[in-house]
Order: sequence, then structure tokens, then C-alpha cells
Amino acid sequence: MAVPTKNIPAPDLVPVRRALLSVFDKTGLVDFAKALAAAGVELVSTGGTATALAAAGMAVRDVSDLTGFPEIMDGRVKTLHPSVHGALLGIRDDAEHAKAMHDHNIEPIDLVVSNLYPFEEVRRSGAGYASIVENIDIGGPAMIRASAKNHAYVAIVTDPVDYASVVNALEMNLGSLSLDFRKMLAAKAFARTATYDAAISGWFAEALEIEHPTWRAFGGRLDQVMRYGENPHQDAGFYLSGDKRPGVATARQLQGKQLSYNNINDTDAAFELVGEFDPARSAVIAIIKHANPCGVAEGETLKAAYAKALACDPVSAFGGIVAMNRILDAEAAEEIVKTFTEVIIAPDATDEAAAIVAAKKNLRLLVTGGLPDPRAAGTTVKSVAGGLLVQGRDNAVVDDLELRVVTKRAPTPAELADLKFAFRVAKHVKSNAIVYAKDGATVGIGAGQMSRVDSSRIAARKALDAAEAAGLAEPLTKGSVVASDAFFPFADGLLSAIEAGATAVIQPGGSMRDEDVIAAADEHGIAMVFTGVRHFRH
Repeated sequence: MAVPTKNIPAPDLVPVRRALLSVFDKTGLVDFAKALAAAGVELVSTGGTATALAAAGMAVRDVSDLTGFPEIMDGRVKTLHPSVHGALLGIRDDAEHAKAMHDHNIEPIDLVVSNLYPFEEVRRSGAGYASIVENIDIGGPAMIRASAKNHAYVAIVTDPVDYASVVNALEMNLGSLSLDFRKMLAAKAFARTATYDAAISGWFAEALEIEHPTWRAFGGRLDQVMRYGENPHQDAGFYLSGDKRPGVATARQLQGKQLSYNNINDTDAAFELVGEFDPARSAVIAIIKHANPCGVAEGETLKAAYAKALACDPVSAFGGIVAMNRILDAEAAEEIVKTFTEVIIAPDATDEAAAIVAAKKNLRLLVTGGLPDPRAAGTTVKSVAGGLLVQGRDNAVVDDLELRVVTKRAPTPAELADLKFAFRVAKHVKSNAIVYAKDGATVGIGAGQMSRVDSSRIAARKALDAAEAAGLAEPLTKGSVVASDAFFPFADGLLSAIEAGATAVIQPGGSMRDEDVIAAADEHGIAMVFTGVRHFRH
């Protein structure tokens, strides 16, 4: 049954005479409460919040004085009472509501200050099931939602960041808060409880291994408003989900101007790619442009890896993103800054390296404190008209796959190492993806084409261009290996790779014409390995 509409206009200014403070995060609480008291506001509080205010020498009324009922069950039940929620939900200009408040001695509350138990932090800490459940706040969201619904009369503050603006608004309006201001606070409050509930429902689905819950929610906190999105006519903002996976969202920016929408997208792609490579095994550099790698290489040092990565496509590297799997050192930094670069992201940076990068004032330097785990489970989300596509992260790693040699000739150990390298990179190239590799470096990359043969030809063409730029007699695809993110539907893509000089191929297999492709490889003496796993990336 629908609730009848009251059609009572909300007052513009509502005097704040009584405030209820009940917070977990006590940042700035005492100073804010002192400012409220100085404005003549009566303070009502609960549990630890009341204790903190009393310890600061402030006069504070316990909520049990309003309810006539003590806090019970370890504080689980303290504000869930008609004397509290009637004070928050009552429409004061409605005669029936006003009479009910009078008859039941319900004193109106004009301002609520509440933030929530740290469910998100406890969940990320690896705490046990019972501890996580105990940190699901009930009274807080109930008060927040009640206050936000009745914003015609009640102001709700959920974020310590807003304390100063509340004090300023009270001073400007002689102890009152305006309707527009209350609406703004209410909107933020509902967004906060929605994000909180999204985290709880997401955790339950994960804990109970429910892959596709009937209702799915995602939430995040605004980190920055951007000048624009992918293009200047598009608005954009960057929201943090709270996931602590090392990457652009959790990185510390040591220097440089604000990251753009495209910077963040490309930097995420770059760092996820280098996360595929164990830093104990080799140094790896990836250069990314428009979310695709234009050069990836491993080496004894970052400097050596960067030189090999840059050689793959020095033209596209201009204005790119550089990611690495080891601490940025001075030698590598000196080489990287010679080419115009938008962002450098690394697990960390030496002081010498940071000083070298600092000479380029607009160049962003991000440090993450670690590498993303390529095997970790996770969720990716993509919006479509009218809905969301949700899937698990592609956490298949070539080292874990059962590789099957399907040709008469098996790859040599050197070829096999390059095949695995190329397949790691192909996982992070937009489909259709073709990656040529030689001696632990990409030597040609074809990305995002409608046909696989076109990707193969583009990669070979780029290798020719790079060879000309380096003054080489022939492209490095001669004697290389090639990786494909999906099966070759026809032999033409493979033949194009062979023509470019590839001697071994790694691909998922699974085409209706696999036998034709294998026969073509055998005819040309090419080794071919099937992975059984596809890496489409759209």
C-alpha cells in the first residue's frame, strides 16, 4: 500500500537546536561538537561518542535519557527506539505528527552526525566471518536513512569532511540550515548507505560463492573530478571501490599533474600487464598507448628492458605510459625521460630516480608498494545500455596451463620461453591480438582488428617500420615466435606470421579447422603449441 502524500511544503531554514552524534570515526568530532555547542546546540550522544565528548569536558546528554531505555546487547540496541526515530521522521508541520510527538514526549532532533562501523576495512583485513558480520552496522544506517528521508526538517552529516561546511552554514544562517543544504547532505547520505550495503551484499555473495546473485550492487567513493572523460565534451569522475589490489587506484602519486581519464585507464592496463612477470626472474618494462602495449620486454635490468621495449615501436611510445615490475632506479629513469612520457608506474622508486623524473614537472610518477597478483580472483564490470556486464577477472596464467604440442616439431627451449612471454603479453592486447616476440621482447604487435590475419599483417608491418628506424637489415620478426589470443579460424593468419619470419606459434586451439592450421604449420616446419585457454580482451 502506497504511503499517502502529505503535500506539506518544507521550510527553507530550520533552526538547529538539538543534535544527535553517534560515530565510529571520531576524526574532527570534538572540535565539531564544540562548534555546535558554541552555537547553542544541545548535544545528545551514544556509547563511545558520548565518552569521547565527556572526556573533552563537554556537556552531553546520553541517548538513553531520550529513550528511557538503556543501551543493551553490547550496544547493538541503543538508537532503535521510537523516541529517536520519531524525533527524526516526524513531519513537524503536520498536525497529526506534531500531536504524536507531543503525546509521547518525543523531542525533535534537528541534526544527526553518524558514520558507520568500518565494514569495508574489516572485510579487507582478512578477519573471520563472525568478526565481519559483527561490523555490519544496523542502527547507523537506520538513523542515516530516516534523517535523509526527512531532510525537510533534519540535516544528516555522514562525513567528517563536511563538518566545516556545516559550521559555516550555521554561522551564515544564524543557527539554521537551508533546505538546499539539507538536500545536499541527504543525497550524500543515501549514496553512502547504498555503497555500504553494496559492500555487504558483495561480501555475502563472495563468502557463499554465489557467482550471480539476483541483485547486484557496486559502490565507490569519489576520488577526483576530472577535467573531462575520454573526450573533452564528456564529464568524468574517478571512484575508488576500496579494493586494495596494487595499481593506479591505490598508488601514491609522487609528482606530476593530475591524472586524466585516459591516463588512469591506460596506466591500469600497463600495470596489470607487468604484474604477469615475476620480478625475481627478470626486470620487465611495458609501454602502453591507448590501453594496448606498443612494446614489452624483459631484461637483466630495467634500463635494458626499456631499450628492448622501446625498440618494438618507438613512434607509438611517444606520449605513452611506462610500467615496470621492479623499483624504478636512476639508470632506467634517465632513459625513460628522454622520450615524452605521460605516466611512470612502479612498485617503488629510489630517491635518485624520483629526482630525475622531477625534472619533468608534468610527468606523473606513481608508486604502488607492490604488484597485482595475476592469479587472484576478481570482478570486472562494463556498462551497456540498460544494464551491466559482470564477469570474473581473467586470471589464467600461462605457467599454470597444460601446453600441448600439436605439430611434428616441438619448440626449442628458447622458443618455448618466448612463446610463454608472448602469450602473457597477448592476454593484455585488445582482440584480435597477435604478438611477435624474440629474446624476451615484443618485436611486433597487432591489436584490435576485425580479422586475425589483419592483426598479423599489422604487427609484421610495425616490425618492418621499427627495423627501418633502427637501421636493421631485416625486421626482428625473422626468427621470432608468435602468440594469438584466440584460435586461428583459417590458416591465412598463420601463413602471414610465417611469412613475417615466425618459427613457432602459441594459440588456444579449438577451431573447426585446427587440422588445416596444424597441417600448414607442419608443411613449413613450424612448431605449434595449444594452450586450451583463450584471452579475448574487448
